[in-house]
Amino acid sequence: MELDDAYANAAHIAGAADYPPLWAERAKAYRDRLAGAGRAKLAVPYGDRPREVFDLFLPKAAHKGVCVFVHGGYWLRFDNSYWSHLAAGPLAHGWAVAMPSYDLCPDVQIADITRQIARAISEATRQIAGPLALAGHSAGGHLVARMGVPGVLPSQVAQRVQSIVPISPVADLRPMLKTSMNVQFGLDMAAAKAESPVLMTPMDVPVTVWVGGEERPVFLDQAQWLAKAWGCGHVVAEGKHHFDVIDALADPDSAMVAALIG
Repeated sequence: MELDDAYANAAHIAGAADYPPLWAERAKAYRDRLAGAGRAKLAVPYGDRPREVFDLFLPKAAHKGVCVFVHGGYWLRFDNSYWSHLAAGPLAHGWAVAMPSYDLCPDVQIADITRQIARAISEATRQIAGPLALAGHSAGGHLVARMGVPGVLPSQVAQRVQSIVPISPVADLRPMLKTSMNVQFGLDMAAAKAESPVLMTPMDVPVTVWVGGEERPVFLDQAQWLAKAWGCGHVVAEGKHHFDVIDALADPDSAMVAALIG
């Protein structure tokens, strides 16, 4: 369809097929290491469905708060097992990190996933006291941006949100109607508008939209659209593409981690 190539990330990244197995390998090694040290609670349920679980990683000392990272994959692919190593940055600063899985399209609608993430975050805040920081990548960037809209999170949870960092987000879902992926999304214009953060007024919370400078033009546009609509921070990470822009989360000294947890 008209926008299939525009939103095709892997087709424009050298060695794209190597990334998912590398993510999975790094994540498993990190997860196993923290589990062996008694610093991981795996498959914590936040609902009744098999994918309604999150992994919770704990810092060495008393936690300062909880960071939730929501993975991407166009609401169609992956689960939380690919990303455990990205917890390293916030953990080094004393923050617990929760990484949820969620159901995928076409088994559910994108609006259902939004509600799942709200439940996952609510459960994470029941497990860990203190402030809440939200980060998400690609479709996960969309989902954490949705959490920044009043009424999506329960009020007692929303009050704890300290920051939101949507990374390479799909913030306007209307272009998805012009992709073949919409066969699985099942969006019409009304549903696309109802799930588009660019059309919504955010809570009064610090937001920093992050995107790689080498990403597809539509992702640069999506990031700019959200930053303009919300009047929030906007960082273009030079030299980074859609698959490696998230590496900064694993670096305790990165600007991305600083934006997330201060």
